[in-house]
Amino acid sequence: MKYGDKIIYMEGVITDVQDGAVEIDFKGRLGHIKIPMRMLITDYPLKVGQEVGLNMSFLEVLGPEVNQHYLNALEHEKKTRR
Repeated sequence: MKYGDKIIYMEGVITDVQDGAVEIDFKGRLGHIKIPMRMLITDYPLKVGQEVGLNMSFLEVLGPEVNQHYLNALEHEKKTRR
């Protein structure tokens, strides 16, 4: 990566809890994320409305090339959803 890491503390609220995933809305209208359960550290049963905190950095595009393997998989998934 070209730039140094700048860690940003962010908070959000759990908006959905599924079998293998959790959805979170970031405070301050900064977006929404869906993550697998295995990425969430908790000592409590998960409930909609609980607050979460995380350290995040900026995302950096690694190059101009498109990963054709992933693009094909995304297109295939879109076709099968219809």
